[in-house]
Amino acid sequence: MGHHDPPPPSGPRESTPRSSLACDSPAPSSQELAIDTQRPPPRAPRFFWPFSPSSQSQLKYGGFPVSLPGTVDGGTDAHPHWPRDSTDDQRFRPSERVEVDIRREKMASWSGQPSIRGNSETTRMVLLTFSAIGVAFTWGMEMTYCTPYLLNLGLTKSNTSLVWIAGPLSGLIVQPVVGVISDESKSRWGRRRPLIVIGTIIVALSLLVLGFTKEIVGLFQKDEEKARRPTIVLAVLAIYVVDFAINSVMSCSRSLVVDTLPIEKQQTGAAWFSRMSSVGSLIGYAAGAVDMVKVFGTTFGDTQFKQLTIMAVFAITTTNALTCWAVTERVLVSPKADANNEGHLKVFKQIWNTISNLPPRIKAICWAQFWSWIGWFPFLFYSTTWVGETYFRYDAPKDAKSSTDALGDMGRIGSTALVIYSAITFAGAFILPFFVESPEDQTFTRRPPKYMAGFLVKMEKMKPNLLTAWICGHLMFSCAMSLAPFATSFRFATLLVCLCGLPWTLASWAPSAFLGVEVNRLGGTTTTENGTGHYRRLSDASDIEMPSLASSGGALHLEHDPEPEDGGTHASTGELSGVYFGILNIFTTLPQFVGTFISMIVFSILEPGKSPELANPDEEVPSATGPNAISICLFIGAMSTLYAAYATRKLKYL
Repeated sequence: MGHHDPPPPSGPRESTPRSSLACDSPAPSSQELAIDTQRPPPRAPRFFWPFSPSSQSQLKYGGFPVSLPGTVDGGTDAHPHWPRDSTDDQRFRPSERVEVDIRREKMASWSGQPSIRGNSETTRMVLLTFSAIGVAFTWGMEMTYCTPYLLNLGLTKSNTSLVWIAGPLSGLIVQPVVGVISDESKSRWGRRRPLIVIGTIIVALSLLVLGFTKEIVGLFQKDEEKARRPTIVLAVLAIYVVDFAINSVMSCSRSLVVDTLPIEKQQTGAAWFSRMSSVGSLIGYAAGAVDMVKVFGTTFGDTQFKQLTIMAVFAITTTNALTCWAVTERVLVSPKADANNEGHLKVFKQIWNTISNLPPRIKAICWAQFWSWIGWFPFLFYSTTWVGETYFRYDAPKDAKSSTDALGDMGRIGSTALVIYSAITFAGAFILPFFVESPEDQTFTRRPPKYMAGFLVKMEKMKPNLLTAWICGHLMFSCAMSLAPFATSFRFATLLVCLCGLPWTLASWAPSAFLGVEVNRLGGTTTTENGTGHYRRLSDASDIEMPSLASSGGALHLEHDPEPEDGGTHASTGELSGVYFGILNIFTTLPQFVGTFISMIVFSILEPGKSPELANPDEEVPSATGPNAISICLFIGAMSTLYAAYATRKLKYL
């Protein structure tokens, strides 16, 4: 039977791009349904043909599944430019077999638009990511001083390693839960900022409890011997609360960057977040290296640790307050309805199904991350203590060992090493990209002056790609930490720690960069509950458009298009990138449990009692002549990172 197009409707019509629909059969029949893609489908309330909803939320017509895009709550058209006229019925005619996979879901509705204060892009980026400084400062203080603090309270190293399960446990549990809660929050202040404020308050209170644990317990128990165990319990509890709360703050801060910036600015926002984190770490380690009691007296506490907790409280509250003041979020009015009524379990099912169907290259990236983080975990948590213990074991004079604040002395020695390490990491984040080949080098032709052209061409040819640099970073870290058991001076230990600065820069940069490339290569592929599926992008328009700078106040205002109803996701803010980056976080968290288990075994064998370096002269402790337990943990981590180099090399052949 011949086919002909219906006459176009009368009246003006705004031009809409033709959607790309896949045809499954080249031979159309009269029983098959086609949609004129030049015009949108009709609204649901005006659809009167015989149909029966299926279990997959689709409509049946002519024996083929069809769903209706373009409807939101109340039956209104999703796209504001779609026309409404009486000729809607003419859009459907027998033509060719078409299957459109679009969900019949109630789409989320929003109120307002996100904005960032500031008159320049740099100012806006700094304000948006300023909260990272406080988070990094607090993390740095915790990793630098909490281990020697717990040892000073009398906790053994094997038990201390169990305390640090709090970090990976909070990352594994808190971030997904907080993500679900914040995604569905309908607060008039936005989805992320209320949780940032609540988490910041909890972190601040917990830090105060951690710093003044002895004083708090002393209010109820005057006997120091009887107060020792409650003091340890309260300190451990405070550390757990700090870890859980600060993970929620960090998760919401990162989500705030993704929610606020347009697609083309996502990489810039991530880079600025990393820079602000480096600044916070550098300030934190530098503050730890200064004798705070000599500088400020005893006004804010009579020990180094107490004064640093006060500084951490000030840092995390002021930085998060500034970010929350500078950013305005759009408000969720009604969340997207789940057609299958699976609730929050859908998130975990999707993660599990995606892990089971990881593409080969993404799987290789995740396993390289897994093996490398078995090595990085003991370094990040114990390197400060290791440098300090090396100083007290081999270099410290006798009067230093009898110091009334051995904890502060050990922390300052370790912080000095980490200040240099952090400075190298900070510099590497800016310098390394100039010496590593990037995709832009292959697509963009530079025109340097003639007198420099020859030299620059040679330099371009000598640049390694990021994969080679990542492998070299693994090897460099492995070589440095394999020498840890042989360090017999704190200067040599400091040198080994500083050599890990550039490898840490690469470890922070490369996995996210490679995963971002792979996610973009996947394009229209996503993982569904039944395995790996496909979606079709019906429009090339971005979710977020960047308009010109508003004249009022110089704030940046962003215009959001309606959410896409094609079941697809956009790389910057949709499920596609979020799921895969969440899986990468899982492969970063799980090795921390492995590292904790290894550390617990090593500490229980080599140093089952109190740390010899922090023990009083009259206390009976194991001899300090044997190998340092932390150095053995670092050596084991180095061997794991060596295998990570082999696992990373597999990316060359996939």
